Amino acid sequence: MGASPQRRPKASRRLLRPGSWPLRWRLAAVSAGLTLVILMLFGAVVGGVATQRIRDDFNSEVRAEAQSLAGEFQIEYSLLGSPRVRGPRLPIVFPDDASARVLDVNGDVLTGDGGRLATPGSSSLGPPWSEIGLSGHGDIRVATEPIVDETGRTIGYVQYGRSDEHVDATVERLWLFIVAGVLLGTLLAIFAGLAIAGRAMRPIASLTATAREIAATRDPSRQMPEPVVEDEVGELALTLEEMLRSLDAARAEREGAMQKQREFVADASHELRTPLTSVLANLELLQASLGDPGQAEDREVVDSALRSSRRMSRLVGDLLLLARADAGRLDKHRRCDLAEVAGDAAAEASVLMGERQLSVDNDRPLRVEGSADELHRLVLNLLDNAARHTPPRSQIELRLREQDGTAVVEVGDDGPGIPAAMREQIFDRFVRGEGPSDTAGGTGTGLGLAIVSAVASSHGGTVEAAESPAGGALFRVRIPLAGSDPVPGGLLERL
Repeated sequence: MGASPQRRPKASRRLLRPGSWPLRWRLAAVSAGLTLVILMLFGAVVGGVATQRIRDDFNSEVRAEAQSLAGEFQIEYSLLGSPRVRGPRLPIVFPDDASARVLDVNGDVLTGDGGRLATPGSSSLGPPWSEIGLSGHGDIRVATEPIVDETGRTIGYVQYGRSDEHVDATVERLWLFIVAGVLLGTLLAIFAGLAIAGRAMRPIASLTATAREIAATRDPSRQMPEPVVEDEVGELALTLEEMLRSLDAARAEREGAMQKQREFVADASHELRTPLTSVLANLELLQASLGDPGQAEDREVVDSALRSSRRMSRLVGDLLLLARADAGRLDKHRRCDLAEVAGDAAAEASVLMGERQLSVDNDRPLRVEGSADELHRLVLNLLDNAARHTPPRSQIELRLREQDGTAVVEVGDDGPGIPAAMREQIFDRFVRGEGPSDTAGGTGTGLGLAIVSAVASSHGGTVEAAESPAGGALFRVRIPLAGSDPVPGGLLERL
């Protein structure tokens, strides 16, 4: 079959490609990202300020304790003896990690009175002498404060120190809480973003689902969901609704115009049959009257006109059948025997076979609800198509059988077959095949298989093209048997 394949419309692509994120996830990710940055900056500032405040408070506490101890002691120096120290016995009341000791003006540790001038473990405070104020020795924070007499003269020093391990632990817990709070806040931002985005996208999802249903059913009369609130999504819904109403009105106008056109074609085709019938009858009478040898030239002209008129009559008949089908002028279906109808069509088509061999496999009745004329035309067109596109001495087989509640009509041959790319387009109108043909009537009009498809559809059936076991073409028609799924309407009125 020589027609080139028609281009098919591309299927609509989904906007979401593999690996792409839905909009609600992207909105949630952006929200969570911004929240994470804000919380990290806030946590860094708060953590830094809080850490510095904790350490400053600890240092102030250590220094204040050292100053308090320095006010409790007095040192009296003599020329010959050791200095005398008046003050409380150390430790007074210290935390477990605190140490203290008393130094003279030279920075030496004073002893006496049973060692009351230094607490156990005071050696951990580092070298006996250091500058006045705060200093560090390992993990010990040490404060050195002067002891003064009534005149304000420095007569000694007090060293007080505490471990800052608990401060470091407090700072670590603080940063742990800040990090946990940042992560928890980010996680909550993700869930909140998903919830808010999902709620915001729900009307759009509803619009998308309705639009997808309209695209699948091609029914613009459907209505878009009404907006709940007057916002941008509501405006979009109203705009889409207006667009659908405009499309529906345009479709109704187009369908009305096309229906009028179909009815006009059907009426025009019907009106053409009367003058064509008259022309054919007159030409046949004229052909019969030109029997003398001297009228051979006139007879040849009449024969040519008669062939053209018959071809035009067949074309008008095909157009009339399809036009009536498009216009919905259907005939009532009646119960008939498809096997008998196919046998009559095979007998009529036998004169078109030429040197080809036609075999019929039909051994049982097949009762269907339909139009005998339409079914006769279906089988006849399939046999005529096989005869037109197979070389002489080809084998053509008509087979009828019952399968799964349907009557199956198969016409196969051992000719050149049908290219796989054309097996769907072959049933379109005016698709004409190429192939050897010695049958009467030339190469056909390109409407035969379109009529087969229309008749099968009007009877609730299907038709398909495939490859026969012999490598040629195979056409398979399925028509529901009577009682399985009857169809109330037919395809054409009786001509």
